[in-house]
Order: sequence, then C-alpha cells, then structure tokens
Amino acid sequence: MPTIEIDYADFEKILGIKLHKDVEKLNDILAFVKGEVKLFDEEEGTISVEIKDTNRPDIWNIEGLARTLRGFLGFEKGVRQYTVGKPLAEVNVDPRLKNIRPYIGCSIVKNVKLTDTIIRGFMHLQDKLDQSYGRNRQRTSIGMYDFSLITPPLHYTVAKPTEISFTPLGFEEEMNLKEILERHPKGIEYGHIVSKYSFYPILLDSEKNVLSFPPIINSNDLGRVTEKTRHVLVEVTGVMHEIVLNTLKMVTLSLIDRGGKAYSTTIHYPHENLKVTTPKLETRLMNLEVKYVNTILGLRLTAKRIAELLGKAGFGVEKLGKTEMTVQVPCYRIDVMHPIDLVEDVATAYGYNNIKPLWRKLPTAGGARPEQNLFNVARELMVGLGFQEVLTFTLTNQENLFKKMNCRKERIVEIANPKVQTLTCLRNRLLPSLMEFLSNNLHVEYPQKLFELGTVTLLDERNETKTKDEEKLAAVIVHANAGFSEVKSALDAFFMNFGLEWQIKEAKHQSFIDGRVGAVVVNGRNVGVVGEIHPKVLEAWKLENPAAAFELNLSKIVKMRME
Repeated sequence: MPTIEIDYADFEKILGIKLHKDVEKLNDILAFVKGEVKLFDEEEGTISVEIKDTNRPDIWNIEGLARTLRGFLGFEKGVRQYTVGKPLAEVNVDPRLKNIRPYIGCSIVKNVKLTDTIIRGFMHLQDKLDQSYGRNRQRTSIGMYDFSLITPPLHYTVAKPTEISFTPLGFEEEMNLKEILERHPKGIEYGHIVSKYSFYPILLDSEKNVLSFPPIINSNDLGRVTEKTRHVLVEVTGVMHEIVLNTLKMVTLSLIDRGGKAYSTTIHYPHENLKVTTPKLETRLMNLEVKYVNTILGLRLTAKRIAELLGKAGFGVEKLGKTEMTVQVPCYRIDVMHPIDLVEDVATAYGYNNIKPLWRKLPTAGGARPEQNLFNVARELMVGLGFQEVLTFTLTNQENLFKKMNCRKERIVEIANPKVQTLTCLRNRLLPSLMEFLSNNLHVEYPQKLFELGTVTLLDERNETKTKDEEKLAAVIVHANAGFSEVKSALDAFFMNFGLEWQIKEAKHQSFIDGRVGAVVVNGRNVGVVGEIHPKVLEAWKLENPAAAFELNLSKIVKMRME
C-alpha cells in the first residue's frame, strides 16, 4: 500500500480547510479515499498518509488528494475541467527504440509558481509513480525539465554506450552513458533495464543538448527544476503506451492544479506512420443504471440523488433519465473500468455508515453441485492410479504458457496492472503449471507421476465478464522410460472407471512429439490431448528425463457423463 508524505500547511492551504492538527478529524476526511494518517511529525510539519487503494495513482500526491477530497467535502461538484493548449513542441521517435523503450509522452506546463515545498512534493510523486505504477522504472519513468532552456523539436533516439557524454543530475563532471551505469547511484540501481541492449535511449533537443538518459537520470543542465523555473516540460518514457499516457496525466494535472497552463506536444512515430498528441485529458462516458446501483447497495435512490452523489465524488452526468444515466468519468480516474466502480463511489459519497445493515432472510441450504461429485470421483481415480495431486496458481505468464511450451501465442485474459512480472495473466491450460512444478522440484527422485484438477479461464464474449471458467484435468509422467504407451494406459484406466468410452485420433500439437500425440475424443467430441512431451519443451523447463502427459477438458466430460 503506497504511503505518501505531504506538507501539513500546504495541505490545509490547497484543501481550503483548517484542521487544527486534529488527527482524528484528518482521518475522518481521509476515509473518503481509504487513507489513514500513519505519522504526524509536528516538528517537521509533515504527515505520512497510507493509501489503502492501490488502484488510484491519481491520489498519490497532495494535489490529487485535495482534488478528490474537495468534492467529498462539498467545496466542488462534478468533473473538474482541464484544458490543453495547442502543441508547442514536436518529438521525433527513433525506430530503433521499438524493442528497447518505444513510447514517450510529453506536456508543457507554463507559468507554474514553484516553491521548495512544491518541488519536494513533485519529487515524491515522481518517485512513487516510478517505483509503484512504473514497476521500478521498467514500465515507465518520469523526467521534468526547465522548458525555457530547451530548443524544440525534441529527438527521442538511441546512442552507443560511449557515443554521448553529459553531466548527470547531482554530478559536476561529464560522463558517457556507460560510465553513468557504472558510477552514478541511479545508473547502478536501474542500469539493468538498458544494459542488455547495444544501444541506449537518449533524449535530445534540436541543438543536441541532452535532456536525459531514460530511464536512468536527467541532465544536470536541463533536467533540474528549481524555484526559478516557470515553464516545465514533463516527459514520460516506457514500454506500455497506455501506462505512459496515464503517468503523464498524473504529473501534468498536478502542475495545472498549482496554477499552470498546459500545452500539448506532438509525438511522431515514423516507423508506424503514427502521430500522437499528448497529454490526453478528455473525459470519457459510461452508462449506469439506477436499478443496478440500488440492487448492489440495497437502497432506493432516485436517479437525481445518484447524480448528486456522483457529482460529490467528482463525476459528471451528461444525460440523466429516470432509469439510466450517462456518467462523465474524469481523465485521471483510470481505476474506473466497470459500472461497479461507479457504484463504489456512490456508496462512499452516500456514507457507508448511513447504509442500514440488513440480514438476509432467505433460507439457504449448502450443498455441493451435482457435477462436483464427479470432479471428486475423477480426483480419486487419479490418486488410485498412482498419481500425486498438486495445486498451482491460476495466475501465470505468457512465457510459461507459450514460449516454454513451444506454442504459438493465443488470446488470453491478461491483467492490466500486474503486481508481479511472473503473474501477468490467467492460465488457459494446466499442463504448463505441471511442467513448472517439475522444473522447481528437480531434486526429487524419479519416477514422478503428477496430476492437477483445476480451473482455467478462457475468453468468451457472450458472458458479462467476457470470460468463462472451465475445469481441466492434466497429468504427467516423468522418468527414464516414460512414453506414450504408459500415459495411454493410465488414460484407458481413467475412462473405464469413469464410465465413458473414448477414442484416440491422429493430431498435431506443438508441445508434443509428432507421431506420438493424439486427440482424445469422447462421444465424437474432442476433449483433450495425450502424448509424449516435445524435447524443446523439456529443454525449456530444464528436465532431463522423457515425459508423457495428457490434458482433458473435464467440464465437457462431466457434462457428457451427466447426460
């Protein structure tokens, strides 16, 4: 959970309310944003606030916090309007950055009155976004510059490690890019992001003055923002375009809230024949049904009352009907992805303490679903056949699902904002999880016979969530003589005891050896695959012994068994 440090006097000023150092009152206010005071240093005049909502980087600084709280406190209503002036600079992107750090977004904010307190606040925001939302600068990194010292157009390009030298921020001597990675504290900390490439990213102006070496360090000449700076250039580079644009929004809006006027820039991607204007501060529209809100919250709110509460939470209502409304979502509310997110803000504005608790009066009788009994039978059969059950995570990554399994990439359910690089999507197969388990247990003696009966998630446009869950059964046999006959015998025994007849038909599968793989067919329907694992797959998982495996769609099989 992010913890932000804010200046108490500045917070009172920008919020527009006197708190008289009352921590209890401050906690009552911060409850609107799921925040809590962790430390109040009266001597330093600072407050450490823990934000329990990790999905809202827009409130990870004093400006964003005040922007949201002023609505809940009744000082503002509806969407705060932000405008962007015409482009004042162009940025040309080198095609060679495509596989290094391909995206950039920039904004120019003029006539900002900066103080030491405000600058420290922006440094704290920059660090918080780089570390959390930017994944330690791997996804995104931020740079801020004195625009009055810069001559557009800018060039986001590449350089060899010893080709360009400049004075990095905090140093007095010039270094080339290689020396910065070896000697500068930021280069030592973040150098691994770019050191694997033969070219490094570099940002220059039209006179070839260095602005920064993304994502490592700014130039000491142009990349230092002081109290004398009035015109600020904000730059964000990264590997995910949407994350770059979102990060740019957060910093730009905070500068606007400090009295600045924002102007856009035009980014040219010649290799994609693409021109992008940044930043993008437009609101977006989302439909919300009155019945849906009341069903979720257990209330009887009218459309007008819901609109009032949304206005208090910082949203606008463009079209208001009796049963439905069109809600304006602010550009900085990147956490709002579904109507349920709007309902949460309605509840916050209404006040959770004002919602009367109600015990359900419906009689409930617990019991397993009919198909669950057959899942349990399948599990018992596998144990009876000498297999050991394992349970693995439903979250995985594309490398495990496709690259290590020697498969072509497929459309899968991915996480928009993953917290861990190895857990970025939901699995659509079980076999990769078993192979990973074997790879992590190379010290265990052979033979090994493992199985898993678990859930996979597939894309399905017909469902509300656009996904569906299915139960699958996968098993693998690993030892010096493991082969097709052994795993087919296990499958024969499984289906015989499960009460179904099956057939094997010739098939091809990239994870299995050609000629030693077949499709599993029950009642004329393809329900799985069986065969010997391909040597490329074994090598990818560092397995030295042969392996044979099968994977079945148990949901389909159970459905046929129940018919």
